[in-house]
Amino acid sequence: MHGFGAVDEGKMIDWGQTSPDYAAWRPGPPIRLYSYLATFNVGLKDQAILDLGTGTGVVARQFCKQGAAVCGIDISEQQVTTARLLAQQQGLDIEFVIASAEQIPYPDNSFDVVTANLCWLYFDADKAIPEVKRVLRKGGVLVTSHFYWLPRLDPIARATEQLVLEFNPSWSAADSSGEVPACPYWAKDDFEIRAMFYFDEATPFSRESWCGRIRACRGVGASLDAHHTAQFDQAHLALLNKIAPGQFTIRHRIDAHILGVAD
Repeated sequence: MHGFGAVDEGKMIDWGQTSPDYAAWRPGPPIRLYSYLATFNVGLKDQAILDLGTGTGVVARQFCKQGAAVCGIDISEQQVTTARLLAQQQGLDIEFVIASAEQIPYPDNSFDVVTANLCWLYFDADKAIPEVKRVLRKGGVLVTSHFYWLPRLDPIARATEQLVLEFNPSWSAADSSGEVPACPYWAKDDFEIRAMFYFDEATPFSRESWCGRIRACRGVGASLDAHHTAQFDQAHLALLNKIAPGQFTIRHRIDAHILGVAD
């Protein structure tokens, strides 16, 4: 995911279009991510956390379950509406607000941790970085993380990507190498690396859930219209019926950078 662009040849990416599939089929990062983060004092009880680009609130909900005081923001009204509903269904007290990372609607020194999972690449870093620094308390950290499949190592993921490209040749997020930089290029002048780590995990799917997961990716449901998404989905299921058993795993990589504000 590192190094991919925020747009695909000018094509509009609208995550709101994917909200139902996003909520139903996109698995959140495995619990091991949160266990590792806790060893670096991230996600602790009573910690004030702001989740940028929260989507349907997957990361925000997990931190709340761990006892943190969590807020989440996203520019998509549909995503925020879904996030609020899912939190309510789970009895979680999280404030979700429609807002951008470039204009964070909270006072200075409001948070111990700011998180951004699978979304920093969509932000205008020149505007988002000053905002993150503004709302972080002294000693606070920014945590950027990713959770993505590895097509070069997983044959089912590779075949799925080839099909996505047939329907959407401008999709630029294909063929991830899985390389994780020691420090994100955009962070070098403003942040210091406190820690970074990555690990791989075999994530379980059925044919139905993998179809749903791919409908909720930026190359399909977030950029194709409903007609072409349905056509793709039919072709994808036919492909899986040929190459995949009823239950299978997809190799994913999870990475995180924990960044403190540079002195």
